[in-house]
Amino acid sequence: MSKHPPTPGPTATAATTGRRRDRGQVAIEYLGFLPLLLLVGLLAIQAGLAAYAANQAGTGARAGARMASMSTGGCDKQAAKDAMSDWTADRVKFLHASSSLDKVTCKVRVDVPDIIPGVHIWGPAERSSTMPRT
Repeated sequence: MSKHPPTPGPTATAATTGRRRDRGQVAIEYLGFLPLLLLVGLLAIQAGLAAYAANQAGTGARAGARMASMSTGGCDKQAAKDAMSDWTADRVKFLHASSSLDKVTCKVRVDVPDIIPGVHIWGPAERSSTMPRT
């Protein structure tokens, strides 16, 4: 019997060398995938802002038409702005206000802000509301 330990065979050496060459491969693959993850995240934020702007436009249109239904004038712009959040109220435009003896209609447009400057994905959010006169 020999007193020397057995030496590793050629397969053990090749496996160890292969692992050393693969070290860092996952980091490189992650760096290549990172821009796609960031783009998807920014698009999700942009979609949320567009939905929020549309919601605020509807809230402003309802509030403007509701207040105008209790008076003889058209769409109450101040009531519409007061019902909206500050940053959407700064971006609001009143497009159409029709009123008759029995109803009033208020149409509001809110510009959707862009997350990535120069990349305009969504157009403005427009909502209208009609209320009967009381």
